[in-house]
Amino acid sequence: MSTSQGIGDMPGIPAGPVTSRVLGGAAMAATPPPTPHLHLEQSPEQRRAADIIRLLTLYRPLLDAFVIDFFTDGLWAQLPPAWQPTLASASPVQLAGLLGGRGGPGAAWPLSLLAFAAAARALAFPRGCPRGSLRPPCQSSHLHPLLRRHVKPKKQHEIQRLGKVSTPPNPLRPPNFSQPPNSPPSPQLLKRLSQATGCEHVVDIGAGQGHLSRFLAFGLGLSVTAVESDGRLVGLAERFDQELLRELGKNKGLGHKRPPPHPLTPRAPQHVAGRLDPAAPWGEFLLPPNPPGPRPTARNPLGGPGGSEDGEQVLVTGLHACGDLSPALLCHFARSPAVAAVALVGCCYMKLSTTPQPPGCPLGYPLSTSVAALPGHQLSYRAREAACHALEEYEGRLRGGSPHLRAHCYRAVLESLIRATDPAKRHLGLQPGRKAHTLSFPQYAHLGLPLAGLDPAGVLLDSGAVGAMLEQQHKVVAFCTLGQLLAPAVETLILLDRLLYLREQGFHCALVPLFNPRFSPRNLVLVAARTPLATVLAGLDKDSEDRDISEDEDLGEAESPREGQSPHSPGHTP
Repeated sequence: MSTSQGIGDMPGIPAGPVTSRVLGGAAMAATPPPTPHLHLEQSPEQRRAADIIRLLTLYRPLLDAFVIDFFTDGLWAQLPPAWQPTLASASPVQLAGLLGGRGGPGAAWPLSLLAFAAAARALAFPRGCPRGSLRPPCQSSHLHPLLRRHVKPKKQHEIQRLGKVSTPPNPLRPPNFSQPPNSPPSPQLLKRLSQATGCEHVVDIGAGQGHLSRFLAFGLGLSVTAVESDGRLVGLAERFDQELLRELGKNKGLGHKRPPPHPLTPRAPQHVAGRLDPAAPWGEFLLPPNPPGPRPTARNPLGGPGGSEDGEQVLVTGLHACGDLSPALLCHFARSPAVAAVALVGCCYMKLSTTPQPPGCPLGYPLSTSVAALPGHQLSYRAREAACHALEEYEGRLRGGSPHLRAHCYRAVLESLIRATDPAKRHLGLQPGRKAHTLSFPQYAHLGLPLAGLDPAGVLLDSGAVGAMLEQQHKVVAFCTLGQLLAPAVETLILLDRLLYLREQGFHCALVPLFNPRFSPRNLVLVAARTPLATVLAGLDKDSEDRDISEDEDLGEAESPREGQSPHSPGHTP
């Protein structure tokens, strides 16, 4: 987790105050505030956070720029002059090489650009090695067929990885050796946490339709309480539970010659409709659902002092806990003796609160005193939004020359036309359609201009100025690539802030790249416990790596998608 070298050791980026000589006097450079003296007692995570902030401060204008302002704000001219010719002539494949750090055919990048890219990659947490298809398989062969119902392929991958039971790795086996089908199972993350802490009760916060809760209860035999703020989703989750119980009853009556390797237990999760109150004491942390429902007031699944309702400690998990839900969950863990451990995957960082909150409510970012004390730690909305991007997906689009790449240019040209017609209309959040990349620009504009309250007939769409902007699509793509380079470093800073907060409270914690980043971009799981995690994490990454290629075998037409399922489409996914 520690960096092998600080940003001051990177070629082309000197230690200490950075002057314009790094970027050739470019407008994009900004002088960072002085970094406090690094004391010997600082942890590697604290040093990494400080280094990331220095890097982001240098390139703050690039980080905070909205691509739709490419033409209206002249963003290309703000890049370092030494970078512009090479970026303008770079092919999408060469840009993919710059983004992934794997080189590109015939690319001769300026040393300062290489230093920037190397620093951004070195300071970001490793996200695991993306393998296989850009899309998850239609059905995961390692989930029971009944647990695949209503669950999209991406979610199948995530819940199977988070709580799966898999074949244990054998250090003596030769490469590509297949384990015998009857090998004893090796418990994965949540099951390992359960065994290490002696907890059989899991509280799933932000449970949605209950897919993860259902897997943990029916699939792993754990006692599960699923907490969801939307009462409608709670009702849907309970309906799915009843469907599964009915199917189990039918299968038990019929009998099967070939029972599944991991049979289900008829133990449904308990669903609770309620919202997490970040300001409440841990013993009173639930608020009524939104919208309110006919259900009685939810009982606190953490129970009274020292334990849950049955007096035992619990595990808390949140799969893609959105915005401020993640820091609120961590704060409740820190002050609740009923919680033995937590496994959290965050998302939607742009929804984090960054301004003072009501008394008792923690900031979404920064959460730790370590990061809050660093000058320049602030992250704009745009920076936090960039941290939600799917870097591996964008790299794949570059390598494949995907037509999706023209969408950013289309939107930037449309923004220029809207602003020229009515300067007051800015950043309207228009979405002319998910298949905009398949349209010509006039077709795209005819869909987008009415959304801005403008008549397409009054806007000249075939002018020379519009054509000149469309011819700069390659520059827009190059500019987007530079922003993508910084995005993982921003996410790393946000996750480091959470890890350091837990360390400051005296907990053991780690970040684990558990999901395949190709189709689950928010793939880093924050694990924390009151006891050491060595036994929980031992061999976890190796097992994940060994099983990554074969674990989600595509069953193809073995089972058609059920209600609530849809084919996965690449995009801005959590």
